[in-house]
Amino acid sequence: RLQKGNRTCGWWNQLETRSLKAMVLACIDPRFQELVTKYTAGRGLTGKYSQFTVAGAAIGVVAPRFENWHDTFWDNLGASVELHRITTVIAINHRYCGAAKIAYGAAAVADATAETRTHREALAEFRKQLAVRFPKLGIETGLMALDGTLERIL
Repeated sequence: RLQKGNRTCGWWNQLETRSLKAMVLACIDPRFQELVTKYTAGRGLTGKYSQFTVAGAAIGVVAPRFENWHDTFWDNLGASVELHRITTVIAINHRYCGAAKIAYGAAAVADATAETRTHREALAEFRKQLAVRFPKLGIETGLMALDGTLERIL
């Protein structure tokens, strides 16, 4: 049994007092797991962020279709703030997202223009909710392509 302060588990104390830079919110799509890892590594964030992975990334957190998931994300973010003292949330949605189609319908992702609009709206709603729930946290939002490039969405 692990306990706080247990001398045989020194990593426990290190983890408890460790400050991380961010929480990364990303999608479960296996095509993007390595791309998100490369993106965060390129920013010098390896080992410096917590991660929450859910279908649709920010869409999974704000879309009415996935309402039952919302509290789980916000509770996990609260834990990351408390445990890791993160200062920023980095939300990475991606193109060709099946969860976007499930949440908003085929027309919402029918072409690049519609798809971009759908992600912009979902990310804007995510930023709005984050500002209400965690007003001290910074936020970065982006839309990742299949080649790993990230378009910042403000």
